[in-house]
Amino acid sequence: MSDFQNITSFSVIFPLTGVPGLEAFHTWISIPFCFLYLTALSGNSLILFAIVTQPSLHEPMYYFLSMLSTTDLGLSVYTLVAMLGIFWFNDREISFTACLSQMFFVKLFTVMELSVLLAMAFDRFVAISNPIRYATILTDSRIIQIGVAIVIRETLVLTPMVAILMRLSFCLSHVLHYSYCFHPHAMKLSCTDTRINNAIGLTAMTSNVGVDSILIALSYVLIIKTILSITSPEERKKAFSTCISHTGAIAIFYIPLISLSFVHRFGKQGPAYVHTMIANTYLLIPPVMNPIIYRVKTKQIRGAVIKKFSIPKAHRIIEF
Repeated sequence: MSDFQNITSFSVIFPLTGVPGLEAFHTWISIPFCFLYLTALSGNSLILFAIVTQPSLHEPMYYFLSMLSTTDLGLSVYTLVAMLGIFWFNDREISFTACLSQMFFVKLFTVMELSVLLAMAFDRFVAISNPIRYATILTDSRIIQIGVAIVIRETLVLTPMVAILMRLSFCLSHVLHYSYCFHPHAMKLSCTDTRINNAIGLTAMTSNVGVDSILIALSYVLIIKTILSITSPEERKKAFSTCISHTGAIAIFYIPLISLSFVHRFGKQGPAYVHTMIANTYLLIPPVMNPIIYRVKTKQIRGAVIKKFSIPKAHRIIEF
């Protein structure tokens, strides 16, 4: 049977290589990945727990932070089981429908994170430019509407991009050299003309990543312009400090994304395991680093966590 014989999409079983070329070291590779996933799960759960249980954190800024932690948790949970299944149990096969589902949710949580970062940029702009009306502009009901709008928008945009993969047929050689179903690589394995898929994918990414990136940049242009118009150096410094955590979250979203795009465009001749490791890291860095940034740089979050888990002095007396 020829390697170029077409197979209908729903009958495809994709073999996942994990980290190609390093299969003998999968158990050892799983150790740092498992540690990073546990850090992401515990860190984001801790932030959500602190925001939910501390009334002092029931403010717009922390509601948006809870959305960010929720998307990070979703991304971590959805990829953790698949990756560790490969590393620990050599569970390398994934059906087309499962692959389709994985691609959809990985992309959904990723673009939702960017949309939440945009909402947080808007929150910082309102807080700095119009602090008096801040509470009346960003009411609880409006924040809920923003959250629902983000979910609906990303679902409607991404569904056609992933669903149109069902029209593809695949050749016998359809090994995915990743630890999860990576959308661009899955399309390359198809024997069908993918120009329609590429056009829809480009449109979806432009309307998500492109538009949101431009709006985030515009928000920070307005934020910087507003801060520079503040006459008091102390107030100017305070306004800048409120944006540090958010700018850090933006940086750790874009740096892995740009690195992955750069490697796929210009590093085609490099070892396959380099592509895979960067693709895995791309999913890990934001969920791991966001809780660390916000706990270190945000005094209220740090104080709430310490307060929630500190032991009262009366209970620290050791009786002999």
